[in-house]
Amino acid sequence: MSKYVLKRFFRSILTLIAVITVVFLLMRMMPEEGYFGEAGTDKLDESQKEAILTNLGLRDPMHIQLIHFYSDLAKGDLGDSLIYRPNVSITKIIKQKAPYSIAIGLSSLGFALILGLSMGVVMAKEKNKLADKMGTFYVVIIRAVPPIVYYLFIQLYLTQIFKLPLLFDIDEPSSWILPTFAMALGNIAGYAMWMRRYMVDELNKDYLRLARAKGLSERKIMVSHVARNALVPMVQYLPASILFTIGGSIYIESLFSIPGMGGLLVDAIQLQDNNLVQALVLMFSVVGILGLFLGDVLMAMLDPRIKLHSSGGGR
Repeated sequence: MSKYVLKRFFRSILTLIAVITVVFLLMRMMPEEGYFGEAGTDKLDESQKEAILTNLGLRDPMHIQLIHFYSDLAKGDLGDSLIYRPNVSITKIIKQKAPYSIAIGLSSLGFALILGLSMGVVMAKEKNKLADKMGTFYVVIIRAVPPIVYYLFIQLYLTQIFKLPLLFDIDEPSSWILPTFAMALGNIAGYAMWMRRYMVDELNKDYLRLARAKGLSERKIMVSHVARNALVPMVQYLPASILFTIGGSIYIESLFSIPGMGGLLVDAIQLQDNNLVQALVLMFSVVGILGLFLGDVLMAMLDPRIKLHSSGGGR
């Protein structure tokens, strides 16, 4: 197990280094206006612009800039915001925004897990019947329709039907309901679809005939064998979905005016705050890679069929 985990860990580190380097290089191709702060370009002459860029180290050779960037990153220094909140540490800004995304994200994820997995079990159990067809219809709609469409529908109509606040207010508990529900819709469809698929695969296996021959009830077979075995391959997707969800949704947070990480990224891009955009893109990249790594590790821990010590180190 330790050999497998170390191999996956080092692969993740290499991937992360590659992603960080690519993001760094791409950000250096962005317009330089994003480094001039509130002064912008209109109020500065060429000598002042050059002085600012030189002071920021942007006139150094690219490999020197990259070394300085990794050195600061190792110290936990993401730099300062240039336009969004001039001269304020980006780490401080993220600490203020992250709790909102985490709270909404975990709430929606818990709701999605309960409803999505339950829906998948019912769909598999009632295969080709009304419940399965209704669940499949829901999954197809959620997958086919752009999220912004049903997000707007939820905001415009459910606020009127259920008399709920249109925008998020931390002091108003009822304002959490719609963004939490909206954020959960995609995950509900995903969990239901995969749970149904894996359960249907299990239902076609020979060991169930032996279980029935031994006199086990259908309920015990479904819960103790089919559902349990179907959950194993789903585990690899859970860490990534958890981390992405608590990382914040750009659509949801912007639509409901939630002061979280997703909305922060939108604001940073609109203001062309290059330092802040770079830090946020890196953070979301780390979240994605960490989720994949945790998924691999959990899959290996729960599924004994994975060959941990094979020469390929994979499944």
